[in-house]
Amino acid sequence: MDIEELRTFVEVADAGGVTQAARRLGVSKSIVSRRLSRLEEELGVQLLARTTRGAGLTEAGLTFRDHADRACAEIELAKETILPSGELRGRLRIAAPLSFGPTHFTPILADLAKQNPQLTVQVCYTDRFVDMIAEGFDCAIRVGRLPDSNLLARRVGPIYATWVASPDYIARHGAPETPEEFVTHEAVMQGNEPWPIMDGDQVVMIRPQGRFKADNGVALVAAAVAGMGIAGVPEDLVTEQLKAGTLVPVMTRYPPPELGIYVLRPPGQYPARKVRVLTDMLVECFGHAKSRGA
Repeated sequence: MDIEELRTFVEVADAGGVTQAARRLGVSKSIVSRRLSRLEEELGVQLLARTTRGAGLTEAGLTFRDHADRACAEIELAKETILPSGELRGRLRIAAPLSFGPTHFTPILADLAKQNPQLTVQVCYTDRFVDMIAEGFDCAIRVGRLPDSNLLARRVGPIYATWVASPDYIARHGAPETPEEFVTHEAVMQGNEPWPIMDGDQVVMIRPQGRFKADNGVALVAAAVAGMGIAGVPEDLVTEQLKAGTLVPVMTRYPPPELGIYVLRPPGQYPARKVRVLTDMLVECFGHAKSRGA
């Protein structure tokens, strides 16, 4: 039984169709279809029910999918075990944040590819929370606070945020001094989620209000510069604006809590060595950051 046929079947099952799986595998749809046909012929059962909307698992396919996935994982682990310790190969597909990824993570990802000539690195930069299993990602890099999920997470370093506003906004509305005053101000924000604020050693949750919302940190910074309200963003995103004076810190006695940089991967017994190597590189780069005020 061919490992590529097994891997292709798992991709089609998870992606929900031949077209999506072909895109994820980087091959043509005809190759995917031939691999599936050969696998079904060898097994003597139909694994996928093909429709105009895609492909769904038959009862046999549903049973076989988990076995095929485990077999692929075991073979990948065996291949990694016998490869030279420094050699990585294959494909590493990563989801990284759009607001932070191109500037902070791309140099590390490029270095990983440079050190491993047989490794293909594919990065999707987006601030949305991707479905790692359905979209075929090996891992994701997240910045901030993690929502509850069944994904496995490794914290690789801290990151610090700050409250900022434009001088124009402060001239028109004043600067909040306490969390109670904060909620009376306009904020630029990603959604309707509550914001945590440090009051000494305690975390206080507040619910800001605002008319400008965006799913991207760079856009929030631009809106804050335009005077739309107070933003809570990573310090590294506003370094230039603070130097230029287009943004100024506010409510420094009540900063945002320390955030984290995380590597997430789908649940499984063995993380791929390429994911472990990337994680170690990120720890080396970000794991020794000084604490706020140090």
